[in-house]
Amino acid sequence: MNTKKSLIKRFIPYFYPYKHLLFLDLFCAALTTICELVLPMILRYITNQGLEDLAALSVETIGKLGLLYLVLRIVDCAAYYFMAGWGHIMGTRMETNMRRDAYEHLQQLSNTYYNNTKVGTIMGRITNDLFDVTEFAHHCPEEFFVAAIKLVVSFVILAGINVPLTVIVFLVVPVMIAVCMPLNLRLRQRFREQRVQIGELNARIEDSLLGQKVVKAFTNEAKEQEKFEEDNQKFRSIKERSYHVMASFHTTTRTFDGIMYLVVLFAGGIFMVKGMITAGDLMAYVMYVNTLITTIRRIVEFAEQFQRGMTGIERFYEIMDSDIEIFDEPGAVDLVAPTGEICFDHVSFSYPDDHNTVFTDLNLRIKAGEKVAIVGPSGGGKTTLCNLVPRFYEIDAGRLTVDGRDVREYTLKSLRGAIGMVQQDVYLFSGTIYENIVYGRLNATREEVIEAAKKAGAHEFIMQLKDGYDTYVGERGVKLSGGQKQRISIARVFLKNPPIIILDVNCSTPLRCV
Repeated sequence: MNTKKSLIKRFIPYFYPYKHLLFLDLFCAALTTICELVLPMILRYITNQGLEDLAALSVETIGKLGLLYLVLRIVDCAAYYFMAGWGHIMGTRMETNMRRDAYEHLQQLSNTYYNNTKVGTIMGRITNDLFDVTEFAHHCPEEFFVAAIKLVVSFVILAGINVPLTVIVFLVVPVMIAVCMPLNLRLRQRFREQRVQIGELNARIEDSLLGQKVVKAFTNEAKEQEKFEEDNQKFRSIKERSYHVMASFHTTTRTFDGIMYLVVLFAGGIFMVKGMITAGDLMAYVMYVNTLITTIRRIVEFAEQFQRGMTGIERFYEIMDSDIEIFDEPGAVDLVAPTGEICFDHVSFSYPDDHNTVFTDLNLRIKAGEKVAIVGPSGGGKTTLCNLVPRFYEIDAGRLTVDGRDVREYTLKSLRGAIGMVQQDVYLFSGTIYENIVYGRLNATREEVIEAAKKAGAHEFIMQLKDGYDTYVGERGVKLSGGQKQRISIARVFLKNPPIIILDVNCSTPLRCV
């Protein structure tokens, strides 16, 4: 697991494109802080001056001080507007960049990763988790920067008023940090558990809803409800434990708030009785301590948001740290003008996740232009054979060649670009029939799409539909029959018109090269 320090170190580069926005945001944060710190000094001056020599305190002086504070409040409002607006925009842009990087990395991960990771969990990581990162990216530098200014300035001013009282008050701060830190760590763990479980819950919902026809066919609605309720109650239990930790955390901070006020009232009152501090100084002191306590409370309350953000960053980097198992080897070349000769030379293969052996010392040669059917019982490895040619998986031993050259010597894009696949589990995207066919070649004309559909035997049933080629197929093509989906998938391959065609379908030609 990444440590908090290493996570922040890896996250910082996402600030680089927006460093100017960040600096402006921090500058505005400093302006709002200055405005807040000036008011106690103004009131201290007025109070002390009034008690010492009320006649010397003129309306003109009060007017000037009031005007100064008015200008400061205008500056404060303008600075806060920038922080609230552009600060969040900066966080949103960083979130967008992170989601782009995560999606780009996911596109490069092998089938093995998706075989072992629930889609609902992945979706939770690149949506909900990154929402929290937006707030973290904006508020984290801002809150700590403001806190640093207030702590330093407050200490300097309070020490200037009364050193012994300042030392007594600030002695409470490290004790408070020492007590709150373990609770802070527990809070982070609880938020991580929440994120993991909400991913499991999303995956459960997705699995159940996508398989709703099977659920209804076997009348297992009650069973699905039972499984959902189990995950739902587990999520509730985790959230309740999180809130208990959060309540302990906030109660502890409020307790220390009271201790600091008690110290100021008791010690400050004694110092004033003994003439070690004036009434105006004590009033200013109380206001600065209030600012100090408010700052500490904001940091403590921000700890919840901070932990949510850190959890989101941690889960983001779990995706980014997933190994890309299949990639272009150094020196890989494009597959140019392929003839379609495929050769399995003493190939052995077992799936990486379970190490179940599928092939051992397999030899097969398919000549260019030759049509070959691979037949056999279910589970015999026909689909696996098809998936090895475009390098959806890597072989364990031997050589797999196309046109006499090892497939690992070709770039993935050119190798897969030369292959058209109709997979056993036909997948159609949510959209229209036309959009699904043109996916085979995005720059194809409508006439070419129609011609491909005719070759696949799909044109006739498409034209019988209400909206023809503009018919919406539903999620995963649920509005079409299995045969219709398969023909649209074949039309998609015909439109691509690759040198090598692989048909991994039942009751058809599993492997065909032309």
